[in-house]
Amino acid sequence: MAVLKVLRVPNPILKQKAKKVEKIDDELKELVNDMFETMYATNGIGLAAPQIGISKRLIVIDTKWRKDSDEKEQIVMINPDIYYKSEELRVYCEGCLSVPGQYEDVTRPDNIKVRYTDLDGNEHDISADGILATVIQHETDHLNGVLFIDYLSSLKRNILIRKVKKMGDKPYNEDDDEDEEDEEI
Repeated sequence: MAVLKVLRVPNPILKQKAKKVEKIDDELKELVNDMFETMYATNGIGLAAPQIGISKRLIVIDTKWRKDSDEKEQIVMINPDIYYKSEELRVYCEGCLSVPGQYEDVTRPDNIKVRYTDLDGNEHDISADGILATVIQHETDHLNGVLFIDYLSSLKRNILIRKVKKMGDKPYNEDDDEDEEDEEI
């Protein structure tokens, strides 16, 4: 397994729509392992393949993981399709591995239904609410070239992009002034 480089705004790859995964093979399974390792190493709870420069409709999620715990609940979604979004909304202060150290409130549907394929080729149809629904929507947005900052005003979005540019290639969590419990989707 390897920790891969996470692309940061304003990298144009992050604005592209990802391609459908056509086959599940050992190469894809290795990519999934690398994505989880990368997500954990950067203190994330979700990661989409486009964030590491790979145009595949593939996301990994683990909302249970914490640095100080062995508890994990890994979810792999291949070609996820959100086909229902509730009218009830939820505000969550979102962060993103591609916009490191920046957090803003984003309003999204509180309950969703999503259909996806797992690594064994099995199809799933699940309902999700709360943080899981937020993470699925956030990561699925990445597959469509949308970032959480796209939900903000252009002024806020541009300020956050400038802050990330100023960071340069500073590694994640190095000299971080943020609370160690912060997590990025």
